[in-house]
Amino acid sequence: MASLNPVRGTHDLLPEARRRHRHVEDTGREVAARYGFAEIATPIFEFTEVFARTLGDTSDVVTKEMYTFEDKGGERITLRPENTASVVRAFLSNGLQQQLPLKYFYNGPMFRYERPQKGRQRQFHQIGVELIGVAQPQADIEVIATGADILEALGIAGDVELEINSLGDTASRDAYRAKLVAYFEGHLSALSEESRERLTRNPLRILDSKDEGDKALVAEAPIMTDSLNDESRAFFDTVLAGLETAGVSYKLNPRLVRGLDYYCHTAFEITTTTLGAQGAVIAGGRYDGLVQQMGGPPTPGVGWAAGIERLAMMAGDPTGAPRPIAVIPVGGEAQTPALALAQRLRRQGFSIDLGYSGNMGKRMKRANKIAARAAVILGEDELARAVATLRDMDSGDQTEVPLATIEDHLAPYK
Repeated sequence: MASLNPVRGTHDLLPEARRRHRHVEDTGREVAARYGFAEIATPIFEFTEVFARTLGDTSDVVTKEMYTFEDKGGERITLRPENTASVVRAFLSNGLQQQLPLKYFYNGPMFRYERPQKGRQRQFHQIGVELIGVAQPQADIEVIATGADILEALGIAGDVELEINSLGDTASRDAYRAKLVAYFEGHLSALSEESRERLTRNPLRILDSKDEGDKALVAEAPIMTDSLNDESRAFFDTVLAGLETAGVSYKLNPRLVRGLDYYCHTAFEITTTTLGAQGAVIAGGRYDGLVQQMGGPPTPGVGWAAGIERLAMMAGDPTGAPRPIAVIPVGGEAQTPALALAQRLRRQGFSIDLGYSGNMGKRMKRANKIAARAAVILGEDELARAVATLRDMDSGDQTEVPLATIEDHLAPYK
C-alpha cells in the first residue's frame, strides 16, 4: 500500500498556513492592481517544448529539475517550473500582439525536482508580474516599484534589500562574453567539469556555479558593467534615477547576472537574511528576446517572480483567523429556528458557527474553542418572546435583543 504521507517536497496547506499564503496572494493582487496589472492564470502543465525552448536544453532546470512525462496521447508534458514562459506562450497563442502593452499579475503552484529546504519545496508557489510590450526603462522602474510596494504592504520592506545590475544590450553582452571566455580560458584547469562545458555554450552560467573552486575564480572575473556601451549605460542610469524618484532604495551588484540569452538590461533580486542564509524573495529582469525565441515577433518584456512560501514566513499572520459568531440552540424546539437564523445571518454577511449537537455547556466550550466573538443563545423561553440572548465572549456581558433587529446588535461583531 502506498504511503499516506505527502510526496517528499510537497506539503499540505492547513487552514493557518493557507491563510498566510492567501494574505500574500491578496496583498500582491491588490498592490499590483494599483499599478494596472490584471490577473492571468495559465495551465499548471504545458507542452515540454515551452520550457525546454526558453530555459535552454542545458540548464539545470531542464536537465535535472523538471517534472516531465508522456501523457496517454503520447505528448511530452511538463509541470510548469516557472510562469514567465507560460505567460508569454498565452500572449502568443491568444493572438494578443495588437493589444500591447499588456500587464499581468499571476499566482499559483510551480514544480521543480530539487532538494527540499526551508522555504523551498518541490511544489512551491509564486506570485509574479509581467509587463509585455514596453521597451523604455520606465517599465523596469514600474515593475520593480510594484514588488517593493508589495513587500511594504506585507510589512517586511525593512527586512529586504534590492540588488540590481545591468546586463546591457546585445552588443554589450557580446563584448562581455568575449572578456569572460578569455578570462576563464586562462584558468581552464581550475574550472569544474560542468563549467568547462558551459564555457563554450553559455559562459555567463559559470557565474552562478555552486562549485567552491569556480566561486573563487568568479570573484576575480571581469564584471558586466565594464562592458556596457553608452546606450546601455544611459538605460541603466534612467532605471536607477527612476527608482530614486519612486523612493525605492537599491544596492548595485555587478556580479548579478542572468544566464539565458534573452535577458538584457536590468537584472535584479530582492534578498533577505531573515530566513537564515541570504536568499532571494523576488527575482526578475528584462527579457526582450524571449517572445522572439518562442516564435513571436520581437517584443520587449520585463517582470519578476516571488516565492509565496518565503514571503509568508516573513510576513506571518497579521490578521489572525476570522472570529465567527456562535448560534447556540437550547432544547429540541430551538434547532429549526436556530438553523433559520444562522442562514439569515450568513446571507447578511456574518460568519456563523452552528454546532451540530450537545448541551448548552458543550456548545459554549466549542464557542470558546473556535474563538467566537459573540454567542447568540436561543432557548424556548427566548423564542416565545421573539428575542435572543447575546453574549460578548470577550467580556462575558450579555443582554436580550429582539430577533427582528438582531443584525443591528451584531453589527459590531461583523
